[in-house]
Amino acid sequence: MRRLMLARHAKSSWGDVTLSDHDRPLNARGRKAAPRVAKALSQAGFVPDLAYSSTSARTRETWALMEPAFPEPPAVEFRRELYGASPRGILDIIASAPNDVGTLLVLGHNPSTHALAAYLSESGQSECIDRLRYKFPTGAVAVIELAGASWADAGEGGKLLDFFLPRLLK
Repeated sequence: MRRLMLARHAKSSWGDVTLSDHDRPLNARGRKAAPRVAKALSQAGFVPDLAYSSTSARTRETWALMEPAFPEPPAVEFRRELYGASPRGILDIIASAPNDVGTLLVLGHNPSTHALAAYLSESGQSECIDRLRYKFPTGAVAVIELAGASWADAGEGGKLLDFFLPRLLK
């Protein structure tokens, strides 16, 4: 059984119009939400063995705020190809994960993170699936049990185990 944690970066700032999209940092709301979500994931037993993150400033900052919440922080690889990746591109990156990894966290951007999570989540609690299909807000994390035997087999037929939204966490 392989678990995929698809995460969208926390809320970012649009305050400095001179920055490129890739270089935008988190805003105050995002800096509060990222550790709160990671703590909830850890408390629920969803701890990644490996993390792949986009290289954008906001995903790097999100990861830096999430990492301390995990009892044994996983190795992280910052992957430029996650920035602007299509859902198919993200699946190709997932397929490259080592077979000994049981839980993989992929930290990226919308609309691809949302589209891929909806595509992979065939079953699960109807309330979680409805919420996921409606919107994948900043800071959200979908935890999906994949149907395939290897990371390369990731595709339709997964089960949405949970969908963490910062605004629903205390």
